[in-house]
Amino acid sequence: MKSTLTPADLEALRHIDACTLANAIETFSVRLRDEGFADSSVRCLFPKLNAMVGYAVTVKIHGANPPVGARNYIERSDWWNFLLTIPSPRVVVVEDASSRPGLGGLLGEVHVSILRALGCVGAVTNGAVRDLPSVENMGFPLFAGNVSVSHSYVHIVEIGRTIVVGGMKVAPGDLLHGDVHGVQNVPIGLATRLPAAAAKISAVDQALVAICRSADFSVAKLRGAISASQS
Repeated sequence: MKSTLTPADLEALRHIDACTLANAIETFSVRLRDEGFADSSVRCLFPKLNAMVGYAVTVKIHGANPPVGARNYIERSDWWNFLLTIPSPRVVVVEDASSRPGLGGLLGEVHVSILRALGCVGAVTNGAVRDLPSVENMGFPLFAGNVSVSHSYVHIVEIGRTIVVGGMKVAPGDLLHGDVHGVQNVPIGLATRLPAAAAKISAVDQALVAICRSADFSVAKLRGAISASQS
């Protein structure tokens, strides 16, 4: 697949905070408001890093039990071939479908180093990750369910299919955005229109905040500003 978005389009999205972006998406009524984002079971591990924007590379793993007839997880490199079919920048999304999700982690210093070399800018998983100081020093955002000391019996069982992490459906090539607030799936068809919608929302929000913080605040002024913003 080829990206229809320019680097400038992606950079514009990266400069929108996740909450404002979610509000902007809502204004287009393209999906239900309780869909399209990961719930609190998937959290941002490096809140000081810049926002992540990229196209999803999907993988499903098991890890609570030894694989049957499979190679060691580090030897399973065929998924890199699929990864390279997704436009960059890429975000690896890992669904841990184990009987005990998060017991072991696929992504640590070694795998993240490989992914960075392959044009990836972040990773999302409902499972575990490892080697946090090293990965944070690489400036590589991680969104995960938990942290683990071990990779346990982690092995890849599916590549390039629609998966679910934190209640969020992700298909290969989906556009993802993540920051300190969490991760969401951005409708690609709206991507170029969202910065303007977000800027409009931010202007209204800041006007309301300014009224609330002003020395001559009144409920009447606040109601008037809200009414004007909805007209």
